[in-house]
Amino acid sequence: MRDSAHLEPGRVRAGVFAVLVHIIFIAFMIFGLNWKTAPPEAMMVDVWSSLPPPPLPTQPVAKAPPPPPPIPEPIEQPREAKPLPPEVEAPPPPPPPPAEPDIALKEKIEKPKPVEKKQLEKEKKEKEKKEKEKKEKEQKEKAQKEKEQKEKEQKEKERREKEQKARIAAEVEQLEREQQKANERLQAQAAQAAAQSRVANEIAEYKAKILAKIRRNIVMPPDLPGNPVVEFDVTLLPGGDILDVRLRASSGIPAFDSAVERGIFLAKPLPLPPDPALFSKFRNLSVKVHYRE
Repeated sequence: MRDSAHLEPGRVRAGVFAVLVHIIFIAFMIFGLNWKTAPPEAMMVDVWSSLPPPPLPTQPVAKAPPPPPPIPEPIEQPREAKPLPPEVEAPPPPPPPPAEPDIALKEKIEKPKPVEKKQLEKEKKEKEKKEKEKKEKEQKEKAQKEKEQKEKEQKEKERREKEQKARIAAEVEQLEREQQKANERLQAQAAQAAAQSRVANEIAEYKAKILAKIRRNIVMPPDLPGNPVVEFDVTLLPGGDILDVRLRASSGIPAFDSAVERGIFLAKPLPLPPDPALFSKFRNLSVKVHYRE
């Protein structure tokens, strides 16, 4: 009990000293440092193909360290008890280096090195050269395409003209063939008509000869009234011989009918055309005789 009562006054003094040290340190942190943060100012930055070398880091301004706390008076302690070590506070962090002015940074950016300027000019010239070559290539390709298009259109035009000429020639040839066939048909028809006319004339001619020969062999009865007509069907043989004679239409006067029939038989052989193909026109012959011609 004596030892604990004896140590109590020293511990109170040490606690008071520790609280005082903390109050001093907090006051220094509040009033000694600038806790305000200002918004950054607007900056204008130019973009370069290569960045300038970074500026050399500036040496931070070292501030004076805070004054050391007062040394407490030694307290007599019994030999058995060991005093507690005082609390050591960490030194405050150094403030950040001040930012360089915007003007200085802009001057550093806007002033490229001579080597970089030459490199930029070289790259610019190469870019302009490439663009020029690209435009010339595009113009050449465009001109080549236009030329090919014109050649294609010209070939197509020539092909159409050639086809049109060939079609016209074929149509003309077809018309000539048709005209020739038409002429041949007309000539054939004309020849056929001429042949038919010749045959008809020949048939009419020989029928007239047959009738004339028959009339020469008829003994006409005298003083018949009017102009009676009689018609007979006569069947002939090749060479003009008579196979049969039949009365087809009587004149109404038997004496005249009999005289004509006798004249037909007396006129044989009857005259026939020399062409055997025409005999079919005379095989069955109709003979009509008038009393008065």
